[in-house]
Amino acid sequence: MRKKSRRQVFENIEVIDAGAKGKTVGKAPDGRVIFMTNTVPGDIVDIQTTKKRKSYFEGSAIHFHSLSDKRVAPQCKHFGTCGGCKWQHMGYEHQLFYKQKEVENNLKRIGHIELPEVHPILGSEKQYFYRNKMEFSFSDSRWLTLDEIQSDVQIEDKNALGFHIPGMWDKILDIEKCHLQADPSNAIRLETKRFATANDLSFFNPRNQHGMLRTLMIRTSSIGEIMVLVQFFEDDKHKRDLLMNHLAATFPKITSLLYVINSKQNDTIYDQEIICHGGRDHIFEEMEGLQFKINAKSFYQTNSEQAYELYKITRDFAGLTGEELVYDLYTGTGTIAQFVAKKAKKVVGIESVPEAINDAKANAKNNNIENVDFFVGDMKNVFNEAFIAANGIPDIIITDPPRDGMHAAVVQQILDIAPQKVVYVSCNSATQARDLALMKESYKVTKVQPVDMFPQTYHVENIVLLEKL
Repeated sequence: MRKKSRRQVFENIEVIDAGAKGKTVGKAPDGRVIFMTNTVPGDIVDIQTTKKRKSYFEGSAIHFHSLSDKRVAPQCKHFGTCGGCKWQHMGYEHQLFYKQKEVENNLKRIGHIELPEVHPILGSEKQYFYRNKMEFSFSDSRWLTLDEIQSDVQIEDKNALGFHIPGMWDKILDIEKCHLQADPSNAIRLETKRFATANDLSFFNPRNQHGMLRTLMIRTSSIGEIMVLVQFFEDDKHKRDLLMNHLAATFPKITSLLYVINSKQNDTIYDQEIICHGGRDHIFEEMEGLQFKINAKSFYQTNSEQAYELYKITRDFAGLTGEELVYDLYTGTGTIAQFVAKKAKKVVGIESVPEAINDAKANAKNNNIENVDFFVGDMKNVFNEAFIAANGIPDIIITDPPRDGMHAAVVQQILDIAPQKVVYVSCNSATQARDLALMKESYKVTKVQPVDMFPQTYHVENIVLLEKL
């Protein structure tokens, strides 16, 4: 072991595991854990530390003595610089192994749950080009790669349309080809940048808060519909129409062509007016004969095909016979609620976002589903005794909360209601395990099914069936 400045270098470290948030794991000579960002389990490396804590180090590999047989060649040229797809260098079967391991470890170590045999993780048929929504940012001073910095070539084009560099809110990596969203996503992004540059439409500078073009959102659906939304910081009607008309003419298959004028400091659009330049103000997704209307602000699972598998498992875990009253907590736009409705007596959905509930009601009407009701409000406030008295005691509760999991008051209300079954869908098995720990005196976990919604990343969904003791 030798020291370099205030950092340390550990030599010949074997990478032994993949841990939370995709970081890999090794052991320092003193037994402390080392969390790494650029290795694969099975690599033998020299590690330079970047952070030292009482019980662990963080660092990255600076020399590889041998490479793991779990490694594969990343498909994307931006791998390692772009913040997405952090597991592209690991074979997909190994990604699935570590995702399943994380789910089981979280349920056991955080939740202290007695588990049944966990079903093997359901992998995604598509491992690339599976996302239906991508958001790109414009910048007038793009991130330069190390090769560009060290090159003698003068950099003329400083404009970028791509992704934020991890941890750097004002640095944008220009993307040539993204492997996450199918065509024509790349073509639309590249042509938007080319035309804007050629016609002197200024790109945004987030630090100085100036420039015309701010973000580009592209949404697609499995039935071939396309939404494109351009967010402008400064409004120049002539140049705006020039770009929007060009996109409409160049890509006639665009179903919904939208824009936003947003001059506030952050680029969130949820408090902004969406203006339809051409086509509809929405697109449709379809699943098992049901149509779901998606507007610019709608939440919809970003892997449409795998979402269908997720919902089928959720419905199967619920074991509906047609006689049950089902509550769907955190219903979003009501996709799960409508998906299970034909096998339930009635479904009640609750969601805090008013626009999402409006979408849910419209979708139910369009799908001729009459045995669903949707209510808006903060879950811990709406989901109370008066609500139960008005809508009935549920036989089954389906809950699909955000990454933070359920509020303790919501968990307690579920325990007070005491439905026969709870189906808990989670995008964060750590907070799911925390919630399950609060319920284990009243419920037994009888089924566990991890589902991979996001190949090439460390994210994993998990579905748990709880049955009343």
